[in-house]
Amino acid sequence: MVLRHIKTRKQFETLLQEEEETLIVVFFGARWCNNCSSIKPFFRMRSDQYRDVIFVEVDVDESEDLSRAAGISCMPTFHFYSCQAKVAEFSGTKRDKLDHLLMRLK
Repeated sequence: MVLRHIKTRKQFETLLQEEEETLIVVFFGARWCNNCSSIKPFFRMRSDQYRDVIFVEVDVDESEDLSRAAGISCMPTFHFYSCQAKVAEFSGTKRDKLDHLLMRLK
């Protein structure tokens, strides 16, 4: 499983630079968010399935600077990065949408 927890903007920028050849999927959520809690186990299961993808969890309350820089306005929100650029994003709990983007971008 390649699942990481990022708390700072600097950690995130370093990850993008170091892993630029790898698809990175970022889950922005919060502990108090019921929708985040419902999709988080599914997100974590996918991190076991897609071992060549880096999965990142960001708690928006612990990482306000990073969340603000990423333009997060609702949760859960998923961002997909490749070659240091955001290549896709969506908000919500649609598991099929997460799967579709993983398969398409991997």
